[in-house]
Amino acid sequence: MEKHIIEDAKRCLQCKTPKCSKGCPIHTPINEAIGLLLAGKLPEAGRLLFDNNPLSLVCSHICPQENQCEGHCVLGRNGSPVFISAIEKYISDFYVNYYKPEKSAKTAGKVAIIGSGPAGLTIAFVLARKDYDVTVYEGNDQPGGILRYGIPEFRLPKTVVDRLVGVLKNMGVKIRPNTAIGTNLTVDDLFRDGFSAIFLGTGVWRPRKLDIKGESFGHVHFAIEYLKNPEAYNLGERLIVIGAGNTAMDVARTAIRHGCHDVLIVCKTDETGISAREHELQYAKIDGAKLEFCKSAVEITDEGVIFADSEIFADKDGRKKARAISGTEKLIPADSVIIAVSQGPRSVIVSSTKGIDIKESGLVAVDEYGHTSRIGVFAGGDVVTGAKTVVEAVVASRKVADAIDEYIVRLGRDGIFPVRTNGKNG
Repeated sequence: MEKHIIEDAKRCLQCKTPKCSKGCPIHTPINEAIGLLLAGKLPEAGRLLFDNNPLSLVCSHICPQENQCEGHCVLGRNGSPVFISAIEKYISDFYVNYYKPEKSAKTAGKVAIIGSGPAGLTIAFVLARKDYDVTVYEGNDQPGGILRYGIPEFRLPKTVVDRLVGVLKNMGVKIRPNTAIGTNLTVDDLFRDGFSAIFLGTGVWRPRKLDIKGESFGHVHFAIEYLKNPEAYNLGERLIVIGAGNTAMDVARTAIRHGCHDVLIVCKTDETGISAREHELQYAKIDGAKLEFCKSAVEITDEGVIFADSEIFADKDGRKKARAISGTEKLIPADSVIIAVSQGPRSVIVSSTKGIDIKESGLVAVDEYGHTSRIGVFAGGDVVTGAKTVVEAVVASRKVADAIDEYIVRLGRDGIFPVRTNGKNG
């Protein structure tokens, strides 16, 4: 065991009211897990974390701990907080190897999960443990969604995703890759074939445009598409990344690792207004990316991007906004341009399915338990909330999984499906 894990675990004060747990969106029982670790009960510590959050290993790699558990640790007030992410990673990494799950008895009903990102995987874990017959449909050739195709290897190793998917398969969950529901197969087809409920967890994979001249040029790309397979791109030596979020930082750091030696991140706001984590911003700088603030892209040319200086102002709600100042335009040369200004949902499922309402933003409309406007169809994750953190998707998805279970049990009580009377959770 790494020495610093033990030393840091011993620093935990075992607070009676742990602020670290309160600061975590899923209220991870951190102090209890640390206590079990120090008592030599590593499997029990792993089970505690996994039962609370089946994606605990993922979250330990990529959560913004500085704003959550570690940011609320009382030791951080006058010094360094307990390095909770490293402790959670060690415990969870052990447990994924140790855990031998029971196979689902598949007696509770059939559930289709569309999308295998954080929301879909969480739903699959919860419902398989409740003895549902779960099938996950994934449009790409490998499961994982944003975990596999949107987060670089240096932040979240693909082996982490593979191991979690392996646990699901051992639980009896079926995964059907290269299957985009809404094209050949539809939601109606799934209901026809006996699925009791359907969960939409398709994420936000439609890149948002800048709506400026030149976006269709061959040397211009969108961040979410680049991150899916960076090896397929020849970006040249000089790259401009337009955006100010974590995705922009991921793109810059990935491009540097794939041969771009001159990477410039340009955003229209000032440094205080960027949405990227401070942690990610600093890593981008360390890796060699340069940054330009208060620059608004006005046109993309074959030679690079024309930027104008930005004027920062507050809108009526007090939010920072930026607008281009006419007459300050200047070309910044580049071989390639990657646009990283957020994503929205694709509409293929909704457009091919009757009765599913969407909001003005294009996101699926649901109640607090994930019910859509169509009976038997639930939704959650980024397709409902827009891009959020993994742990936020897990929190919401646990609630939706319970709602799906309640819905199907109620159908059984009404005589539409057999009532579940046995099984591990009968």
